[in-house]
Amino acid sequence: MKKYSVPKNFISSVGNDNLDTYQSLRKSSKEDSDSYWASVAKRIDWFEEWTSINNTDYSKAHIEWFSNGKLNASYNCIDRHIENGLGEKAALIWQSNDPTISKNVSYNELLEKVSLFSNGLKRAGISKGDRVCIYMQMIPEAIVAMLACARIGAVHSVVFGAFSSDALKNRINDSECKLLITQDNGVRGSKFDIPMKENADKIADECPSLKTVVMVERSGNAMFMKEGRDLTWNQFIDGCSSECPAEVMDAEDPLFILYTSGSTGKPKGVMHTTGGYLVYASHTHELVFDYHKDDIYWCTADIGWITGHSYIVYGPLSNAVTQVIFEGVPNYPDFGRFWQIVEQHKVNVFYTAPTALRALMKEGDDWVTKYDLSTLKVLGTVGEPIKSPEWHWYFNVIGNEECPIVDTWWQTETGGILMSPIPGCVPTKPGSATLPLPGIIPAILDEDGNEIEERNTTGYLVMTQSWPGQMRTVYGDHQRFIDTYFSQAPGNYFTGDGAYIDDDGYFWITGRVDDVLNVSGHRIGTAEVEGAIGAASGVAEAAVIGYNHEIKGEGIYAFVTLMTGVEPSDNIEQDILNTVTKIIGPHAKPSVIQFCSGLPKTRSGKIMRRILKKIAQNETDDLGDISTLADPSVIDSLLQK
Repeated sequence: MKKYSVPKNFISSVGNDNLDTYQSLRKSSKEDSDSYWASVAKRIDWFEEWTSINNTDYSKAHIEWFSNGKLNASYNCIDRHIENGLGEKAALIWQSNDPTISKNVSYNELLEKVSLFSNGLKRAGISKGDRVCIYMQMIPEAIVAMLACARIGAVHSVVFGAFSSDALKNRINDSECKLLITQDNGVRGSKFDIPMKENADKIADECPSLKTVVMVERSGNAMFMKEGRDLTWNQFIDGCSSECPAEVMDAEDPLFILYTSGSTGKPKGVMHTTGGYLVYASHTHELVFDYHKDDIYWCTADIGWITGHSYIVYGPLSNAVTQVIFEGVPNYPDFGRFWQIVEQHKVNVFYTAPTALRALMKEGDDWVTKYDLSTLKVLGTVGEPIKSPEWHWYFNVIGNEECPIVDTWWQTETGGILMSPIPGCVPTKPGSATLPLPGIIPAILDEDGNEIEERNTTGYLVMTQSWPGQMRTVYGDHQRFIDTYFSQAPGNYFTGDGAYIDDDGYFWITGRVDDVLNVSGHRIGTAEVEGAIGAASGVAEAAVIGYNHEIKGEGIYAFVTLMTGVEPSDNIEQDILNTVTKIIGPHAKPSVIQFCSGLPKTRSGKIMRRILKKIAQNETDDLGDISTLADPSVIDSLLQK
């Protein structure tokens, strides 16, 4: 694989311009971890400094950083910048779904909006430690709501705006949220009436902990408002003070819960705490994106995912960025929308998903070349490893061979980027996450837990040491935290991904090794999808696997058996898609549904998914050993697709 040197015209803004110096930093951070993280932690403001750096014990799944340190995330994202004379600087450039509408929010204005809403939360009975659910699209109020929760010490749980009402209900009930913030309708692309408030209304009475629903009037459409429960955003803050001192938080006080799919049907409430997470998000945002104080930064993610938390809200705002936040989609009103926004707002740092790049690359270069992209200096990708075709298109066509590409690998659980090329000093290879960041110590293990020393040999990716941004627990279920991340390779954090190291010491991520799919950068548990399909009328059993998809990277392929007497039909197929959409959301719909008379199972009843994988990929010449199947004749029916 060809290695690409740092583009010759690229000059690092933050001093990362020498690979040897960077490798030396990585080495020293490993040898004296506490000193390294102590120096990094000084980038944010503490009300009281910590008494010790790292009190983590992986053997007990206990993770603790910056013990007894006191701070506030909202204060670090707003107040301190104003105190440093940046109050009039634009914090947010909100770009509406409508190309003709955008507006700036300065740090002064952001503080006023956050303080008003913080006082509204207090008046509604929300206090430190209470959970608040945020179910919104990409509008400024969503970020205001997150920072207001952080300001008063409430724990926010953001639910992706495309999730169904059932998925919303399950997340509210799991974390016992007292208050829900939503909007009348969502607006994305050609969809102007995504039923956000209606979805909330469907489940509000089934959420015993929920007392208040706050609604932003985004579309202005009339909505049902329940007396004593529902308030518009303006009603909620009416009469509140625009001053709200930031609550003093302990470094280990919870900041947020974010749900992610697991290998079982029930999503996991990943919990992050205040001090370590904020330090790590802030640090990695500057390091990986070579962020300079005058840059215009744009991450195209949604706040419903961890990328939006770490690289739209807490990382960038703690670094006093001016950033674009985008309500729309890359293909509305046409396939040049991303590049039109880059030109309009003179974006310097651009961070998006390979899924979006594949979809745009497919439409040709004419949508790109009509716009001036000369302000771009760093291009990033997230969600899945970027493949060679879209990497080269990104580098050549979007970046004009002048912008380093940072292919970032990390997870909801890690809080921030763990591996990435660093602009200015680390040569890149298309599809490789290259090197771990300073302070990150990975290893590749075999099935017996032994470290694999051989190069180019795939194994299980683990982290041998903790880092500040690491999740602390699965909310309400610490045993699941232990079982999921620390039981497979005792003494290490198990990432759930496979990987190998090449001859240059570069890391290549090969994908999930558990039953979790990565569809367009969204983690979706197979058990969750199978359960949703099983809820459709006439379905007896389902098994889903991932397969190579031209646009999504990984698509969902469903094998479905129907109840006796029920015949496959277009109506059955549509009902399955509708049921999955209702229970999980449209992003979890299978791309392919294959009806079959039975599934390949061992005599103990275990589905042999490797066979289904080969069938889905049309690799049926060699299905491997099928001698353990309880009914080998099932194979013939599966091959007659």
